[in-house]
Amino acid sequence: MTKRKIVLAGGSGFLGKILVEHFSGEEVVVLSRNSRAESSARVVYWDGRTLASWTDELEGADVVINLSGRSVDCRYTPKNRQLIMDSRVDSTRVLGEAIARCSQAPEVWINLSTATIYKHRYGEAHGELNGEIGASAEAHDLFSIEVAQAWEKAFSEAHTPETRKITLRSAMVLGHRAGVYPVLRRLTRLGLGGTMADGKQWVSWIHEFDCCAAVDWLIAHKTAHGVYNLSAPNPIRNAAMMGVFRKAFGVPFGLPSSLWMLTVGAFFMRTEIELVIKSRKVVPTRLLEEGFSFQFEHFADAITQLSQPEN
Repeated sequence: MTKRKIVLAGGSGFLGKILVEHFSGEEVVVLSRNSRAESSARVVYWDGRTLASWTDELEGADVVINLSGRSVDCRYTPKNRQLIMDSRVDSTRVLGEAIARCSQAPEVWINLSTATIYKHRYGEAHGELNGEIGASAEAHDLFSIEVAQAWEKAFSEAHTPETRKITLRSAMVLGHRAGVYPVLRRLTRLGLGGTMADGKQWVSWIHEFDCCAAVDWLIAHKTAHGVYNLSAPNPIRNAAMMGVFRKAFGVPFGLPSSLWMLTVGAFFMRTEIELVIKSRKVVPTRLLEEGFSFQFEHFADAITQLSQPEN
C-alpha cells in the first residue's frame, strides 16, 4: 500500500506531535520555524510568511494540515497580540499561495481554527450551522474573536480550486503529555482543583485519540469540506469537570477560585482570564451526522483513560 504524504505546517507543537505519532506509518513532513525542532518526522524549515524552498514539499502531497499559530497562553500585550494574529493569518495566506502554484496540488488542506469563535453563552450548544459568532464583554474575548475571524477569512480567500478545504474549529484537546490535562491534574493533586469562578461556564473538549481519528476520517471522506467543530458530543460545566478530576485522582477537596482570584492568578501566571471563564458550549453536529463515531463521548471516560499509565 502506497504511503500518503502528509505535510504538517506548525507540526512541532502539542497537537502536531500527536498527529505525527498518529500518522507514523505515512510519509510525514513537518514545516517548522525551528529547524532543530524535535520530531520523529522529517523537519523542513519555513518562516510561515514567505515562499521559499519549503514549497517543494507540497507538490504532489496528499494532505496539508496547518496548525501554525503562536500559543494564546500568554498575556495579550501589543507584541503578543501581533504575533498571535500574524502567525495564523500569514501562515494560512502563504500556504494558499504555495498550493495555488503547485502543478499537482494536494488533495486536501485542513486548516486549524478555534471553537472560541462562538459566542459566550450558557444555553443552546453551538453547532456549525446554528452557532453564533461574536464577542462578549463578560468573557473578555474580543481579541480572540478577531483572530479567529481573520484566520478563517484568510483560509476562505485562498484560491485553491483543485484542493478540498476543511476548517477545524477545535475545542481543547486532552492529551497525556501536554495541553490542559497535565496542568489541571497537577492543580488537582495540589488541592487547587476546585470550581473556577461560578463554575457554570461550559467547557468543550476532545480526547487526543478522537482528535486524530476525526482528522483521519475527514481526510478519507472525499465529500467532507467546509467547517467542522472538532469537539466531543458532550460539553461539561466547569464545576462538574473539576469534580471529575478530583474523583479520578482521589482528592476529596479542591480550593475554589473566585473571579478576582482568577484575575490575579492569570496576571501572575502571564496568561488571560478568558481562557478559564468563557463558556464554550460546542457540539460536533456535522461529524455526528456524517457518520463519525467517538470513542470518548463523555468527559469522565476521557479522564479515566488519561489517568492510566501510558503503555
